[in-house]
Amino acid sequence: MTTTFQYNQLFTLESGESLPGFHLAYTTHGKLNAAKDNVVWIFHALTANSNPVEWWPGLVGEGKYLDPAKYFIICVNKPGSPYGSISPISRNPLTGRPYYNGFPVFTIRDMIRTYQHLKNHLGITKVFVGLGGSTGGMQLLEWAIEEPDLFEHIVPIATNAVLSPWGIAFNTSQRMAIEADPSWLEQRADAGQKGLSAARSIALLSYRHYNGYSITQRRDKAFVAMSPETVYAADNYQRYQGIKLVNRFNVISYYRLSQSMDSHDTGRNRGGVKAALASIRAKTLVIGIYSDLLYPISEQEFLQQHIPGAELLTITSEFGHDGFLLEYEKIENALVKFIDERKLSHLKIVNE
Repeated sequence: MTTTFQYNQLFTLESGESLPGFHLAYTTHGKLNAAKDNVVWIFHALTANSNPVEWWPGLVGEGKYLDPAKYFIICVNKPGSPYGSISPISRNPLTGRPYYNGFPVFTIRDMIRTYQHLKNHLGITKVFVGLGGSTGGMQLLEWAIEEPDLFEHIVPIATNAVLSPWGIAFNTSQRMAIEADPSWLEQRADAGQKGLSAARSIALLSYRHYNGYSITQRRDKAFVAMSPETVYAADNYQRYQGIKLVNRFNVISYYRLSQSMDSHDTGRNRGGVKAALASIRAKTLVIGIYSDLLYPISEQEFLQQHIPGAELLTITSEFGHDGFLLEYEKIENALVKFIDERKLSHLKIVNE
């Protein structure tokens, strides 16, 4: 079930800019039990929506590890995204027109501070497990630091404590592609779409891996010589993925969300990254992917080293950063060991 939460009080962003309120689209599966201890909070990545059954079907849904029959599963569409929450295409109550380029930048910390109001509205005081990959993992870490007693378990996947200069460079290159489209500043919902298509192509190079392209977009050996009409599988793939995103996403949303990612620094105004991570009290399983070019395994190792008691699982995958969406069987096995087997072991010790 997808619902909209409306917050009608002044909300001040880290930038100092204030909004007269905000709204969040969120999806829930299952029911909150009487003890209110079965909450699973999932954080989506850059261009996903609030329904993880759609984009994480191997892990979430009826009969899956995260089964609504057992858990109350909630996922919020993050601010800035065009899938129902406040975003550049939302109406600015002060002008009566869409925000478009006037939409402010929500930092990752701003995002989780909006979620806190939703959490209070729903009467949630404890989250059994929080999971998030990529920018979803950024949000999860921020919240686990902001409210150390909220989460019992957290599973940040293919993410980091602070966005690297490498990550910022990728985001900047995508924004430059959007800026090169002369229509992107026009005050209409479909402005800048050619730029967005090019930006998505750049992004894919950071999401996937050399080996992954060799598997799924092999060269056609039938081509003997180049001609103006020669098109390779990888060429088709990049263009198709660009058009696919254009057909489902908003350009300014993409631009602003990339800036949100750039803001990610868990140590900002907290005495540094190590001090911030040391404040996490949740049982933590960090998952990294060996072939991830965007968030290399060293970044997950850093999380494991500085979050008290954290465990680290490294996954082998040919699909780079996107492995966090595709390698769901390996992630499920990790969750079974981290949560279920640990719980059974604890019960056995208590009973003895």
